[in-house]
Amino acid sequence: MMTIQLMTDGGADIPASLKESIDVEIVPLYLHFSNEEFKSEGNKNVFAFYDKLEKQKELPRSAAPSPHDFYKAYKKVEATKPIIMLNMSAGLSSTYENAVAGKNMLLEEEPDRRIEVMNTKTASCGIALLLDEASKKIKENVSFEQLTTHLHQRIQQTTSLFVLQTLDNLILGGRLDKVRGKIANTLNIKLLMRGNEEGMIEVTEKVRGEKRAVRRFVDQIANYTKSPKDKTFFISHGNDEPRAKTILSTIRNKFPFKDSYVTEMGPLIFTYGGNGAIVISFFSD
Repeated sequence: MMTIQLMTDGGADIPASLKESIDVEIVPLYLHFSNEEFKSEGNKNVFAFYDKLEKQKELPRSAAPSPHDFYKAYKKVEATKPIIMLNMSAGLSSTYENAVAGKNMLLEEEPDRRIEVMNTKTASCGIALLLDEASKKIKENVSFEQLTTHLHQRIQQTTSLFVLQTLDNLILGGRLDKVRGKIANTLNIKLLMRGNEEGMIEVTEKVRGEKRAVRRFVDQIANYTKSPKDKTFFISHGNDEPRAKTILSTIRNKFPFKDSYVTEMGPLIFTYGGNGAIVISFFSD
């Protein structure tokens, strides 16, 4: 029985095997199509979502859970159990702010509650990496205070790197100038990106061609860690398991990571990344 309740939001992509072994509650985000609403609970229902996107030819608008959504989720947890809420980057969504507001609503009613809300400054499998770490520490019987201190340190060390296969979703979602996007797609330009210290996404490199992009993407891991052998490595993909597995085996051949997980991207992250997008996360030295 876990002594601390772990929670996250729909911006987290958690591998099925990890989800089975840890007790985590997910507060969904909302995706609004012109004719219906879709809940993003990590990678639950993700294949239905991929089909829907294919048929609709429109990208949904995303909306964070409300403070009341968080309040209700916290309230369900027994009052004596401390809560750690790991939210997707505040640089990408108002989810973190709303999670804090929900916490404050509950504390007005029940001031003895212990709830720590954290801006992870990452998303997708980056949050899974932190949940995995938290769960290991809980099994070591660390206190709530020790765990929160440890996770704040780990957030500073979380490295999340991205490579996109196509810029279509960024263009459709209005996140990339259409003309520039068309030129890049025509020239087969792949964008390499990372989550920076503020939790915003920045382009680190533009590489022409799939093989070169994958090579550069894998090589840059060396910039962040010199000792991967005691580290766990997470990879999430946008509806393209073969691409994820190719990249994973390339990484495995070059870096001796102790452990690795592969998972699908949930609806929220897929909305921005698109088909073939890859995110990798691990702790830097």
